[in-house]
Amino acid sequence: MKNLKSILSFLFIFSAIFNCFSQENKPSFYPDVLFPKENVRNRKPIPYTSLREADVMWSKRVWRVIDLREKMNLPLYYPDSPILDRKSLFDAIRTAALQVNPAIICFDNAATDDEFRFDMTQTEVLNKLISYDKAMVPDLENSDLETKTAIKKEITTADVWKYWVKEDWFYDKQRSVMDVRIIGLCPLIEKRSETGDHLGADKPLFWIYFAEARPVFANTEVYMRHNDSERRTLDDVFWKRMFSSYIRKESNVYDRGIYDYKVGLDQLIESERVKNDIFTYEHDLWHF
Repeated sequence: MKNLKSILSFLFIFSAIFNCFSQENKPSFYPDVLFPKENVRNRKPIPYTSLREADVMWSKRVWRVIDLREKMNLPLYYPDSPILDRKSLFDAIRTAALQVNPAIICFDNAATDDEFRFDMTQTEVLNKLISYDKAMVPDLENSDLETKTAIKKEITTADVWKYWVKEDWFYDKQRSVMDVRIIGLCPLIEKRSETGDHLGADKPLFWIYFAEARPVFANTEVYMRHNDSERRTLDDVFWKRMFSSYIRKESNVYDRGIYDYKVGLDQLIESERVKNDIFTYEHDLWHF
């Protein structure tokens, strides 16, 4: 009996010591990556080449539309909500604009002014990020009936499905290249009334100055097919022109867009005509 008590005491002490060691060896967190990712976190945007007015012998300003529903543009749209290593273009903009010290300034009157003149406070940005949607709610007088009502909701990535892009194409004779620089971006949502009705049009939220946003974009990964260890950033997507778009306006004496004088399929044909004019100008500068 005495030996049995000694054995039980020994087993109790041994189990207690084993539990202590197992608790000490238990990791405080479970990493979800193979290795610490420092490249994107410390990346800086590629600086623009120095440009003089005397070197720009030709330039044209165009406004484009990036439709995020196109397959090539899906990395700018997804994920719907931020995950560990990725976030959408809109989430990157919203986070940078609403942080304590904003890294991106938003500019108001987006539908009529794209010259970055009316900067917004964070409160004004938050008010912009509200929309209305229809919902069926039980009737207060008769619970068997439902009535349509408009409810406020926060605008998220899922609501932003287009972007306006303002950019300048120019020929630099110092380097003998046709180059392009994006000036600004503007997210668009579907326009709705205060009752939640779809109005069948796009509503611009605000403009951001692209050069100011590049440091934020350079630190934001996007999904790249075939190789997760060679991710691109949002800045890479725009720098390398890894997106699909169409032209909605070019600089002109009337300051009007293609949609003001073309309808339907003719708008797309006119957009391709502007794009081809830029290509033809560069091509005609060389003799083969």
